[in-house]
Amino acid sequence: MLLNERQLELVDRQIKRLIKTDSFYGQKYRELGLTGCSCQEDFDRIPFSSKEDLRFAYPLGIQAVEDREVVRIHSSSGTTGKPVIIPYTAKDVEDWATMFCRCYEIAGINNHDRIQITPGYGLWTAGIGFQAGCEKLGAMAIPMGPGNTEKQLQMMIDLKSTVICATSSYALLLSEEISRRGLKDQIFLKKGVIGSERWSDKMRNTIRNSLGIELYDIYGLTEIYGPGIGISCEQNSGMHYFDDYVYIEIIDPVTGERVEDGKSGEIVITTLVKEGAPLLRFRTHDLSRIIPGKCACGRDYPRLDVITGRSDDMFKIHGVNMFPSQIESILGMVDGVGSEYRIILGKDVETRRDVLHVTAEAEGRVDFAETARRISKLVKSKFGVTPKVAIVPAGTLARSEKKTKRVEDQREKV
Repeated sequence: MLLNERQLELVDRQIKRLIKTDSFYGQKYRELGLTGCSCQEDFDRIPFSSKEDLRFAYPLGIQAVEDREVVRIHSSSGTTGKPVIIPYTAKDVEDWATMFCRCYEIAGINNHDRIQITPGYGLWTAGIGFQAGCEKLGAMAIPMGPGNTEKQLQMMIDLKSTVICATSSYALLLSEEISRRGLKDQIFLKKGVIGSERWSDKMRNTIRNSLGIELYDIYGLTEIYGPGIGISCEQNSGMHYFDDYVYIEIIDPVTGERVEDGKSGEIVITTLVKEGAPLLRFRTHDLSRIIPGKCACGRDYPRLDVITGRSDDMFKIHGVNMFPSQIESILGMVDGVGSEYRIILGKDVETRRDVLHVTAEAEGRVDFAETARRISKLVKSKFGVTPKVAIVPAGTLARSEKKTKRVEDQREKV
């Protein structure tokens, strides 16, 4: 999808504003001789920005306004390297709330709803974004934050929450607890707004069926406002994103070349009106595609398909490049296997060869040994790698209140 005239104008303004500052990108663009953006070819000459840039510019090197204009900072939830700090102006905060309010409206949520917010507050963008959109909508915010499942369930029942906002991992945990305690008839939930991590169809179906609710995928990342720059609609055919605030292109993650609409690749985002920390052509590492054509819902906002994974989630074993989502797709083909799994990359202590360990949950009605053999054969036939598979009873693997870590590489520890 190419830039329209209005988007080109906004990118041009961003470049001109940045080169007048001493921010990291202002200095970089001046050194590169960038002066503006009047056509697609100009835009394509803008270098990609990255999380590595933001860490290099720590703490506030990407700030593009005076200190007196900054009303808030947020930081990414990543645990490696220096943290990424993003400054926000009052307009940035208001714009974010506007987009988030749109998300709720697209999901059919209104000011009669009671929205239980379980993502974390503080430096992380999640909780406060869900709340700001809720308040702009005029709905009742129930700002629980993560954890304390006992209290979550009590408030959900006593306050008659109609919407749950959560990571997919925590939504699964809550749905399992509600089923285990036989509380389904005591809750009033109608909808779930789920984000922050990719989730499988199997997990989606488990949550939907356990809670009896409609589910909506919400998209965003700390570097680009936070969650709320896009959401799925009632057609469940991709996530509408707000192209008056962000421009999205899809690139080949290896070559960096833009791919045509409909083809999968890495999401790259340009903020069109952000003031505190504008980002042009930011590589998200999220993998998806732009869905061509207009949605059957009638909305004009373009659509991203669901996130299928991350380009930096790839791991190599026996010379084969693999993604967690590929293992997940195999598990989804096997009867009785649940949505929770873990992958450990290790080494055989005798041969020193890499070993792929997969642990998955399954229902008690299936033969665990036979299920493990079937999964191993399917992975071998599809990827040429024979994993060591362990099947454990449903509910065995630890649940997360935030994001679930699916892959652990222990090869360097052996």
